[in-house]
Amino acid sequence: MDIEARIKRRQRRNGEPRLIQDYESISPVVHIEEPADRGPVLERLLDHLDPVFDGQLPPNAYVYGPRGSGKSAVITALFANLEQLPTEQQAIIHTTTRAQPPTSPSFVYVNARETASEFAFYHAVLDSLVDESVPEHGIGTETLKSRLHELVREQRTGIVIAVDHISEPESIQAPALVDLFAGLPSNVSWLAIGRDDPSTTELTRYTAESISIDRYQRQMLVDVLMTRTSNGLAQQGLDHGLARHIADWADGNAHNALAALFIAAEFAEERGQDRITQANVDAAIAEVPDPCVSLGVVLSLPTNRQAVLRELIDLEENERSSVTATTEAIASAQSVDLSAGTVKRFLYEMAESGVVDRVEATATNGQGRPPSRVEPRFPPTAFRRLYDLRE
Repeated sequence: MDIEARIKRRQRRNGEPRLIQDYESISPVVHIEEPADRGPVLERLLDHLDPVFDGQLPPNAYVYGPRGSGKSAVITALFANLEQLPTEQQAIIHTTTRAQPPTSPSFVYVNARETASEFAFYHAVLDSLVDESVPEHGIGTETLKSRLHELVREQRTGIVIAVDHISEPESIQAPALVDLFAGLPSNVSWLAIGRDDPSTTELTRYTAESISIDRYQRQMLVDVLMTRTSNGLAQQGLDHGLARHIADWADGNAHNALAALFIAAEFAEERGQDRITQANVDAAIAEVPDPCVSLGVVLSLPTNRQAVLRELIDLEENERSSVTATTEAIASAQSVDLSAGTVKRFLYEMAESGVVDRVEATATNGQGRPPSRVEPRFPPTAFRRLYDLRE
């Protein structure tokens, strides 16, 4: 986030401080550097990774837990710190000849939501290991793979790769991930992170350990919310009792809790309030669908599909009376440079993957099958603000 954006967020409106000081700090799709109350989980992961501190590779592992249990928050924070080991322990990898090899493995984090193809996966890994940016065009998958093989073999102490969000609808599936890893040199160790029980995924056939991350306890989730608000909202922006109310409702799901906090803050900000109220929280909770698709999933979709969703959530009720009406309304929007046929195909594809629902209309003229309308399975207010901030 650049300095100008940070300054603008802190500008006074009508002589009063803004409630929202920093959107990133309360965003449900941004992980903070120090996850709250996850010490025991970090210790279990560090126990598994302990060989790296002696310059050795750990065995493969499968990290699993329910939706919103903080798997990504813990793994991203841990790998960000491991990547910054002291220079006497780990040297920077260069594509040119190095005078001295590193003395500990390198660490790479891959988001499977954004790297579902073979090309995207190898590109993400290679791009994390070299200083210069790896081109996304004009280079084939086999060339990428060959360069990656050469680089990994040069890395004598090996590489530890964490692949997050395995087996979600739009991400890398377990069998494909096994094939991708099988194509890498032997000095690669991996952590696969997903929601499936170890007994139901073939990943555990290739791992030495399965590490469970349980859902948040209520007080842990309250601490997460209060930590985020202390960094992102004006002083006393959220009462501790309201944080407990959100945590009770979220039932251990940090994504939903943070989404409700973000929406409540947005409602309060729109009304010029200096703090979040019970009414804001109740309205925010009512907007979060059950079940709710992760906003990280929605914001990982291709930009043209996100543009379709951005128009969808602002349509009037009569424009969403049927898929056909919705398609025509979105296709006619100036911000969407897509044909009606493409828009309809995107809507059907996103319904298939669960990002939106096709809901059968209750009203009918008695002839034929009732029309269906499209409803988002994510909170519109949170997506709207996160999308617009990025744009």
